[in-house]
Amino acid sequence: MKNLKSVGLRRFALALLALLGVLVTGTIGFHAFGEGWVAAFYRSLVAISLSGFDTAPDTNGERIFTIVMILSGVAIFLYVAGAIAEAIARGLVTGAWQERRKRLTIEAMHNHFIICGYGRVGRRAAREFSESQVPYVVVDFHEDALEAARKAGDTLVEGSGTEDVNLIAAGIERARGLVASADSDVDNLYITLSARATHPDLLIVARASDDDAAKKLRMAGANRIVQPYSTAGREMARLVLKPQVAAYLDAASTEGTAAVQFEEIVVTPGCRHLGKTIAELRVRDTTGAKIIAVRKADGSFDSMPSPTLPLEEGDIIIGVGNAIELRALEELFATDGQERT
Repeated sequence: MKNLKSVGLRRFALALLALLGVLVTGTIGFHAFGEGWVAAFYRSLVAISLSGFDTAPDTNGERIFTIVMILSGVAIFLYVAGAIAEAIARGLVTGAWQERRKRLTIEAMHNHFIICGYGRVGRRAAREFSESQVPYVVVDFHEDALEAARKAGDTLVEGSGTEDVNLIAAGIERARGLVASADSDVDNLYITLSARATHPDLLIVARASDDDAAKKLRMAGANRIVQPYSTAGREMARLVLKPQVAAYLDAASTEGTAAVQFEEIVVTPGCRHLGKTIAELRVRDTTGAKIIAVRKADGSFDSMPSPTLPLEEGDIIIGVGNAIELRALEELFATDGQERT
């Protein structure tokens, strides 16, 4: 797209230079036929604009020169018309409008996610975000990835996630998290470094091909690391060793499953139940959902929380239930005065 724009701008620049050259040549030529400079410029401008003369040329030489000027004007305007038609045909005009609309869309986003790398992993992440109705922006420069993103209707920034300018264009200052899912460990490392430097509190999940790459990504600032090959191996072993457990977890995590879903809820400072225990809140009886884990503000994880565990500011509750039950659980921990949906 950038190349097409540069070609279109070059054609317009050439047309402008040609127009200026003909105008200067005409002014000098008519002046040589005895016209004053202002009159010569006027006759030259009238000739190339094809608006007609108020007086006819006096000599054959002037008439021939005028004909040349008129034909030059016709050629230039045809060239300009062709450039405009080509710009419309190639989408340069509509593309500028689309670029502006895309920029305004991203500027309106807050707490969104950025996917750097729209390969198989990135597309799967985008699908999950889309199904969860979470806003996201794709950053990639490979033609197949760009085509797939456009086909899916994703908000897209064309370029590499290793470049700060592209991360800024994707709204990283207002983003909630970033997925570094490029096929290259080196690219994911640079993406993580750039993202962490730009947004120190950003949640970064990065893809790594091996343990060495995972170690470097953690040092660069990634919060979580995903190793597809290692994860696939563990999953295959679990399917063999514990098939029923695997079947349950698969059913619980399959998209579109209404019976069992998971949600995480942050206990905010304004929560009206701050400091109360799970037993005091009667979570299961009140909402139907169940709290299966609590991550404390200090980072420690309680995977089997006791009913006497007090829920404090900064705790992250992991709840399980159906959509209605989880909505009730969110309302239970809503901030006082917070609008409920």
